[in-house]
Amino acid sequence: MTIIGAAGATARLASSLVVSVAMASCCLANDISVAGETPSADPVDLEFFEKEVRPLLAEHCFECHGSQSETLQAGLQVDNRASLLEGGDSGAALIPGDADGSLIIEAVRYESYEMPPEGKLADEEIEALSRWVEMGAPWPDEVAPTPVTSRPTFDLDDRKTNHWAWQAIESPEPPQVQATDWPRDEIDSFILARLEEAGLPPAADADRHVLMRRLYFDLIGMPPTADQAADFLSQSDPQAVENLVDELLASKHFGEHWARHWLDLVRYAESRGHEFDPDIRNAYQYRDYVIRALNADVPYDQFVREQIAGDLLPAPRLNPDQDFNESILGTGFWFLGEWVHSPVDIRKDESDRFDNMIDVMSKTFLGVTVACARCHDHKFDAISTADYYSLSGFLQSSDYRQVRFESIENNREISEELAALDARYRERVAETLPNEPALDQLSTPLDEAAAATVVVDYAEIASPEYMQDGFIFGERPRHAGDAVLARTDAGATIQLAKRNAATSDRFWDGLESVSGPATNKRGALVKIPQSGRTLRTPTFLVEHGNVAARVDGQGHVFACVDSHRMIAGPLHGQVVRPIKGEKQWVQLDLNRYVGHRVHLEFTPSTDADLSVVLVTDGATDEMRAQLEQHESEIADSVAEYESAVDSAVLEQWQQLAADWAVEREKLSERVNRRSALAIAMSDGSGEDDHILIRGNSSKPGDLEPRHFLTAISGEPLEIPTGSGRLQLAEAINAADNPLTRRVIVNRTWHHLMGRGIVPTPDDFGVLGQRPTHPGLLDYLATEFADEGQSLKDLIRRIVLSRTYQMASQTDAAAVAADPKNLLWHHRPVQRLPGEAIRDSLLVLSGRLDATLFGPSVPVHLTPFMEGRGRPAHSGPRDGKGRRSIYTAVRRNFLSPFMTTFDTPTPFSTMGRRTVSNVPAQALILMNDPLVVEFSRDWAERAIEQFDEHVERIDWMFQSAFGRPASEQERAIAAEYIAAQASARETTADSIDVWADLAHALVNTKEFIYIP
Repeated sequence: MTIIGAAGATARLASSLVVSVAMASCCLANDISVAGETPSADPVDLEFFEKEVRPLLAEHCFECHGSQSETLQAGLQVDNRASLLEGGDSGAALIPGDADGSLIIEAVRYESYEMPPEGKLADEEIEALSRWVEMGAPWPDEVAPTPVTSRPTFDLDDRKTNHWAWQAIESPEPPQVQATDWPRDEIDSFILARLEEAGLPPAADADRHVLMRRLYFDLIGMPPTADQAADFLSQSDPQAVENLVDELLASKHFGEHWARHWLDLVRYAESRGHEFDPDIRNAYQYRDYVIRALNADVPYDQFVREQIAGDLLPAPRLNPDQDFNESILGTGFWFLGEWVHSPVDIRKDESDRFDNMIDVMSKTFLGVTVACARCHDHKFDAISTADYYSLSGFLQSSDYRQVRFESIENNREISEELAALDARYRERVAETLPNEPALDQLSTPLDEAAAATVVVDYAEIASPEYMQDGFIFGERPRHAGDAVLARTDAGATIQLAKRNAATSDRFWDGLESVSGPATNKRGALVKIPQSGRTLRTPTFLVEHGNVAARVDGQGHVFACVDSHRMIAGPLHGQVVRPIKGEKQWVQLDLNRYVGHRVHLEFTPSTDADLSVVLVTDGATDEMRAQLEQHESEIADSVAEYESAVDSAVLEQWQQLAADWAVEREKLSERVNRRSALAIAMSDGSGEDDHILIRGNSSKPGDLEPRHFLTAISGEPLEIPTGSGRLQLAEAINAADNPLTRRVIVNRTWHHLMGRGIVPTPDDFGVLGQRPTHPGLLDYLATEFADEGQSLKDLIRRIVLSRTYQMASQTDAAAVAADPKNLLWHHRPVQRLPGEAIRDSLLVLSGRLDATLFGPSVPVHLTPFMEGRGRPAHSGPRDGKGRRSIYTAVRRNFLSPFMTTFDTPTPFSTMGRRTVSNVPAQALILMNDPLVVEFSRDWAERAIEQFDEHVERIDWMFQSAFGRPASEQERAIAAEYIAAQASARETTADSIDVWADLAHALVNTKEFIYIP
């Protein structure tokens, strides 16, 4: 096989060379060729083109890129060879003889663009196109088709004007209805008015036990216990339903259930997928943040603000019990996506990560598909490519970190006090000196060439460019001549700093950062103690590649290229370097990253000193020597000045040093040195992103200033410093934004009613469906804003409405008139999600551990769950009795039970889950060992509590269905018990027999469906 393949490759190469020589000779002789045909094309090659290639182009390409298309996409026409050679917006599409270098082959291979967009060609079709290009792209001598000059037009104003989603939210009055006794709430009036127009009656009210079970599952995602069900059904209080709703909304389990809805939106997972499925370290902290926020009923605008820019809030929301920063945890959602370790094209990798982040953010909060504008203006909606890359700029100006969220606010306060304390003592030292050292006059100026290589100079950097994760490098760099409290064997002394440098402070020694348990840690950065201890340089463009940092001390430096952090293996190994020793240059070979955006991160070793003076790009040995000389001259000048200080002043310094040390020690006692970690965002250098031509990361175009969607806010955002995410958050929350409030009230309606007012909750655009009740949507959005954006209040109002409390049964005439129930003439039956089914089994079995929060329980691995990155240890089959939301979500090893019941794979926003009815679901309920195990535990509970069979049966029905068994059901169950006892040759009180009944009840439709 190898020999044949090599011979074939050699033959193709020879053929290509012959064709190329022939083309060159012909072009020299004839100067031009008609219609771009291949000169002297071999008839066999032309036959191959006609049979294998032209049909492909005609079927998949000509509609958008042919002479018959009304508008030419991307400026590329592919129905003649000359146009392919000329190319379109992205340059030449065809390089004869070079398939790998031809853009058309890249596109069909889905290596850059993805063409055709409706789906990748078959492998044999791609091979045919590649072979044709390698042959020299033969094309017959024919008259070229008429060039297409028209291009697609994009009229944003027209699209905005003509689609409902971009229109301002109105405040409609509830409509008048004829059956005035039916509505309990204005919501009902909107529903009933449409039904009356259609001549349809609303369904009757749901049975009391159905409503009770519906409320339990919709609000907390678990069934009532038998006692809770019996207690509610026995009540005659007219306020019983309202009281139950209030009780469930106040339950700690409310946040667990509704957090699962939110986690679907932000593609929550705890591993990166790709090869080896590396950990997303401490992702569970974001999950717990969402649960706490929903239980606390944080106003939705604050919830949005925290997720977009929680790290930038001047007054973050603090946990009421432990005083840690809750707001910063919200930003973790940005980083829950897939990451690729050591990608070959690191800029494309960043573009892909940003694309996923923009896609999730825009769908989740705005209900629009902004990511569709990555390569061109949106095909249908009022969203431009400029809008897409304006949002990309916010991400390019931000960064990832593992934040010490439990200590950050306490230690921030201490760092401010420490800065003021140190400044006060520096002033007192300065008052003892007759003058300051004239450092600029005592050092030789750098020549232009050496100075030009300095990309970061801590002699000049000030806030906001002075960036760090934590506080150990102080509020600003030390300047040469600054008074510094130093510790020697003789005790505390005052010295003058000998250089301009960002310098770590041993005041912060002993910081301990706590991560959750690791399953599959990979990467060169994992072992470096970066959290709360890292200096970050401003971002710079690598122009030469030989980057060097002037440092002193011990630690590590990491060159973060295009925000890539999952460094594994040798491909990007040169970006992490140790720092060892005094006054040295640490060098990084970044030649492969010339033209890329980079920032450096410096982290001292544990309880060690580290100073960073400057960073160069392209400095020669001679230039670095000159920089060293300049640094040395400054140090000598300070030392000479310091040596001249008289003894009287030195005595004053000795007393100042003692006092200074005492005050710092006292302040140090308040430092919170131990903290848990969580994924979070931080600000970097404020930058705008380039528009990428046709989405190609290797073809940057113009810079696009950061702004919000033009169709909503045409004005550029005023961003004083940093990323501008705080300004973006305010734009998303703005009262004149018609999307955000509509989207969240629609999502809430969807989860309670089974379908949104807009049935496509993640897409309010042209390709989505229009609202069935636009007046109701705007009414709810208006009321939601006016009442403080409380999700619990919104939920309470909907579930207490007559619309929500309708029965699922309706008459045939209504079904015939409105078969899709678009008018809501009844409340549709809903199947429980996988999490609720499993949690119900936990409740029935008595194994439920109701503990909230904490690291996830490892997923239970079946023998069929194989592959790279498979965790070394399987989690327990019962998940330690924890609710399903606490089971680890590993992208490459998802729970088979959950995926069978349509729990989404975490790749992008999923606001509306698929609800399937497939044989695998019945097979799992019949055969899954966990279901069998839980059924047996449930039967044991029944036997332990009740001696009489009828009592056991009633209790089991009450537990499973929220109602007692009917007479017929009791009789059938008793008959089943007797039959199973006979079949098993055992007594009617055998645990095996009652386990069979329990298992049978679990397999009924009523167990997994809510009418």
